Amino acid sequence: MFLGFNKHMRILFIDGENFKYKAREVVGESDQRELNWTSYNFDGLFQKVLNGIYLDEKRFYYARLKMHPDTKQKSQKLIEEQRALLLNIRNQGFTPCSSGSVRGRYEKNAKNESNVLVFREKGVDVRIAVDMVLAACDGHLKEIYLCSSDSDLQPAIRALRDKKIKVVYVGFQTNPNVGIQKTTHESFLIRSSEIIEFAK
Repeated sequence: MFLGFNKHMRILFIDGENFKYKAREVVGESDQRELNWTSYNFDGLFQKVLNGIYLDEKRFYYARLKMHPDTKQKSQKLIEEQRALLLNIRNQGFTPCSSGSVRGRYEKNAKNESNVLVFREKGVDVRIAVDMVLAACDGHLKEIYLCSSDSDLQPAIRALRDKKIKVVYVGFQTNPNVGIQKTTHESFLIRSSEIIEFAK
């Protein structure tokens, strides 16, 4: 369901799974053990990275986990961790937005020798794109801060620019999405040290 916005709002859109994947990718292997998302200080991180810019709303998009019959114990553990994560972000003033799902399916491994159970997320990028464009069409947005490195969002970013909406990319200093940087008006990049700083 689309949530309405007040006029002239400044909104942060976070692709939750994309954020977690990129964060683990850019920090060292030893630091990854500290990234407990169920207690992570997301609000502190974004306040620091955005230099205290006031945000009218902070939206955290996530894909709902589905139980897989072949990994019931692991699936249940991941579902419980997601519930704890959502409670954590609600307590920090974020609006959780369910979009799509994470489903498991068997695929051939790299050597094409055997089937491996792989979990893939579907639907989050589409929901973010739709919500951003709907809000812009209603004349409610002043600025969008987009924390996602998903290149599939570039058409929506261009549509927002056509509507005279300022779009700011919030990415990672290590391996930022250059295409999104060129498409948006401005960039804020998260340092690896900052990711770890707010895990403690």
